[in-house]
Amino acid sequence: MSIDMSQFYQVFFDEAAEHLGQIENLLVSIDLRHPDEEELNAVFRAAHSIKGSAATFGFSDMADITHVMESLLDEVRKGARPLTADMVDACLAAGDILNAQLAGHRGEGAADPAPAVAIIARLALLLKGDDSSAPVAERPAASTPLVTPAASSSASVLQAGVFDVRFVPEPHVASQPELLDNMLDELGRLGGVEIVSRPAVDSDDPQWWLKITSMMPAGTLRDVLDFMAEPGSVDISPAGGEPPAGEDTAYGFFAPLPDPAAGTVVEAARDTVVEDEGVEGEAYGFFTDSLPPVEPRAAVSPEVAPTAPADVLMSAKGGADTSIRVGVEKVDLMINLVGELVITQAMLMASAEGIDPLLHERLLAGINQLQRNTRDLQETVMSVRMLPISTVFSRFPRVVRDLSRKLGKQVELKLLGEHTELDKGLVERLADPLTHLVRNSLDHGIETPEKRRVAGKLETGTITLSASHQSGNIVIEVGDDGAGLDRARILAKARENGLQAPDSLSDDEVWMLIFEAGFSTAEVVTEVSGRGVGMDVVRRNISAMGGRVDVQSIYGVGTRFTVRLPLTLAIVDGMSVRVGGETYILPLGHVAESLQVTADMIHSLSGVPRLIRLRGRYVPVIELYREFGVVDSCVDWTRGIMVVIDVDGSQAALFVDELIGQHQVVIKSLEANFRRIKGFSGATILGDGRVAMILDLPALASRARRLQSVAA
Repeated sequence: MSIDMSQFYQVFFDEAAEHLGQIENLLVSIDLRHPDEEELNAVFRAAHSIKGSAATFGFSDMADITHVMESLLDEVRKGARPLTADMVDACLAAGDILNAQLAGHRGEGAADPAPAVAIIARLALLLKGDDSSAPVAERPAASTPLVTPAASSSASVLQAGVFDVRFVPEPHVASQPELLDNMLDELGRLGGVEIVSRPAVDSDDPQWWLKITSMMPAGTLRDVLDFMAEPGSVDISPAGGEPPAGEDTAYGFFAPLPDPAAGTVVEAARDTVVEDEGVEGEAYGFFTDSLPPVEPRAAVSPEVAPTAPADVLMSAKGGADTSIRVGVEKVDLMINLVGELVITQAMLMASAEGIDPLLHERLLAGINQLQRNTRDLQETVMSVRMLPISTVFSRFPRVVRDLSRKLGKQVELKLLGEHTELDKGLVERLADPLTHLVRNSLDHGIETPEKRRVAGKLETGTITLSASHQSGNIVIEVGDDGAGLDRARILAKARENGLQAPDSLSDDEVWMLIFEAGFSTAEVVTEVSGRGVGMDVVRRNISAMGGRVDVQSIYGVGTRFTVRLPLTLAIVDGMSVRVGGETYILPLGHVAESLQVTADMIHSLSGVPRLIRLRGRYVPVIELYREFGVVDSCVDWTRGIMVVIDVDGSQAALFVDELIGQHQVVIKSLEANFRRIKGFSGATILGDGRVAMILDLPALASRARRLQSVAA
């Protein structure tokens, strides 16, 4: 029976990615002086899990790296050696290479083998306790087993061990010969395998007995078998005898064992290694006259690599998973269908308005029940696409750590609101602009320890990354306590670049100059900054998501970037208003109140009504009929309605003819279906089938603030 094993790879890919993320997060935040024992154990377990799963699935390149990494972490967690910054750096670099290998196995491009060889050498040197010139093992060929000296052994001779291995396969494994063949083939990668006895077809004894010759420790063999064997059934013990041979029952390759009595010593050869980002060092290869050359096996690809079914991995995790993975396209389709359901329900509500409630009581009760169920359904469906922003924030401790060390600065990163949820599409598109903002704060904002000490600040600077929901918007702030923006320097640089930059510009307008294409205040171009593309990318990407970015800065105190993103695809509560023959939707989250003003509340500027006085403060008014060119509308402020909106603490009044009602609306993207239109954030379909525009209230509030500043 032929089984397509590739269907099970996704389970390994997802779990390995989760483990690698966990390793990075724990290592970046770990205290070198007093490392937490549980954190060390968690890092070790994650590396151990990747190694075991990678070996079982035939991804030997990943297994080789994690084997040495696991051995090093095991020494640290047992207290045999202290944790050092070099160890953390090496493990983080190993994680980067493992991520590249994982992407390669996913079919996203082949990973360069040179960095893998270098990182294995680097880890093995640390494992041996010598980071200078001591030889360590290198893989003899692309897919032959990695040979590394044991940390606890000072012997310079490589010796293979012979083990008697007995185990009972799990029932679902025993019933599939292909899985057993894959397991034996994988064990063959670690050395030589001889089948001493196997269960007969009608036997009551399900135990297998193998003789395995390998240079790997018994623990590595157990890791492979644990995924196939029944719990507690694996028994591994030393055995004597020569390495097995024979084509019928043998798997893998067999190398004659070095003879200690003959004084065969492994020689070390230093080979040049191609340098990669953050990976420096030299690789060393073992070679000896006693070890004949081994022909490399073909590289394992996702199409042919041995694997195990998903339930094997689930049993390794200790129980069934309570979640399922669903394609994003299916979720998007479901959201669109629920949106159409909301529109249909609104149509039914509109059609039922003229029905006699006494004659059609049951029908109206059913429509009301449908409305409640539809609301619950849309809230549940929308939550499926929501992800915590921690999926983006989690990458920045590593970014800050690496960049601060490169720049010679001391920086503490504070994360707030990591559990704030937003749409998956926004999460994926936020990573790039936020990375530019964080790097900008590190490079231009935070000063060196010497400069901070002279300025009377703590030598360690602080970058704060926070997220929150405010009035229906996602608000993300990147702040630092660094040098702040230099107004004079920015103006001078802007004029040098040919930009219009008069001295009369307000601070807010000056700060926005840093987002111009090609603008940079860096004196020299480095790999971090100086080309003037970073902040331009931020503004373009945020604008493409329908949001905006604001800057606040005090020279010598610090800078704060605030990113505000509106909901681009959602079902929200809205208030519908009429202006002439047009109907507009106001997102209810920004609506503070509505009222009808009297003549004594209206205040004019140069004979033109501009403001209303509301509870002791002046509120600017936006006349929607004038803003959008609507004819046949009410122009008398005392006869229409003022809808007061509140956006980020700033208030404005929208003048409309009348209020129609409050209901749920489905936001349809204008950019996806037509093009971006100033003043509107989207559109929706009303219950009577007509299209209504959804107002961009933050943009209107910003216009009102400008009017108020002119009035002042």
